Amino acid sequence: MKYSNLVHRVTGDGADAWRTHYAACAAKHRGEDVIILSVGDPDLETPAPVLERAIECLRGGDTHYTAVTGREPLRAAIARAHAARTGQAADTDNVIFLAGAQNALFAASLCLAGPGDEVIAFEPLYPTYPATIEVCGARMVRVPALPAHGFRPDLEALAASVTARTRAIFFATPNNPSGLILTQADLAVIGELARRHSLWVVADEVYAGLAPAGRVPSLAAALPDQVVTVSSLSKTHAMPGWRAGWMVGPKRLIEHAEALAIAMLYGLPGFVQEAAVTAIGLAPEAELRMREYCQRGCRLVLEALADAPGLHCMAPDAGMFMLIDVRASGLSGYDFMRELYRTQGVSVLDGGAFGRGTAGFIRLCFTTDEVLLREGCARIRRFATSLS
Repeated sequence: MKYSNLVHRVTGDGADAWRTHYAACAAKHRGEDVIILSVGDPDLETPAPVLERAIECLRGGDTHYTAVTGREPLRAAIARAHAARTGQAADTDNVIFLAGAQNALFAASLCLAGPGDEVIAFEPLYPTYPATIEVCGARMVRVPALPAHGFRPDLEALAASVTARTRAIFFATPNNPSGLILTQADLAVIGELARRHSLWVVADEVYAGLAPAGRVPSLAAALPDQVVTVSSLSKTHAMPGWRAGWMVGPKRLIEHAEALAIAMLYGLPGFVQEAAVTAIGLAPEAELRMREYCQRGCRLVLEALADAPGLHCMAPDAGMFMLIDVRASGLSGYDFMRELYRTQGVSVLDGGAFGRGTAGFIRLCFTTDEVLLREGCARIRRFATSLS
């Protein structure tokens, strides 16, 4: 039997890197001595008021169909939070509630580009980006952000990458995996290119609440008709399993995304939406809790792996992850990941899954229990010492 060509476009890069993670998850479920530092799932509970609101709504029978774009009070809350964070005026017509930031990125790709188009993305990039962007039939064009420059994107290469076929520029700020925050100067160059060539800008700001003061520089206010902002509650509120995300953009785009959502989702659970309203209402304290948690984890890793043979930790601007340069160990990021898990039972991700420039790196997530994180770092140091 034959399959659509689509199945090849959604395979994505870095599939091998996730195999070690999945093996570690299965081993942990069996009760084996493994430490998982390979996924951004914060080791904190969802805030209690959010849980209580969801339970209250479930018991009240809030299990029926909802508006496809999301309930109006939720979209209003998202619009207010977006305006406060970016300075862009927004209302409910500019918002659609979707099943997480990943779903919002997927919808943006399908609505903004198609066969024959090109979409630019900055490396290093999250491993789902290639499939998410190319699912629409467009070709993803990678612009490098090299370790020697602190993973800041090469803006000259960006300008040179724009062609008559370019439709959009996708990026995450703070970046996953590097934790880099794009500066106002970076965004000024990106914005000028977008204006000159009539390009969409899709800003993945799912980690923005973890940046200093809970915000990052944004183009949304300067280019309201061209910028699409994607975010969610997954990282800031320890709610990845709730699948509570959104897209903010021009009204016409939201209408197109609604038509797509009718065919894809047909609305999301009402009890989740009511809980999301509560979560947005307590965002300042929830985000502060998560920022402090991430900062403690980051400091712990930097201290625990300082002077570890063959390793160089790249401190992030913000976020939940750290890239560690393992090239001096004599192993590639992939081989380091595999052997670390085989010999020490510690799961990290191969940096090569995020792009060519990080092939000699591993990505470590530091949002886990402090005792486990210390033990994981001790095992990483032990493994690195054995190589030296």
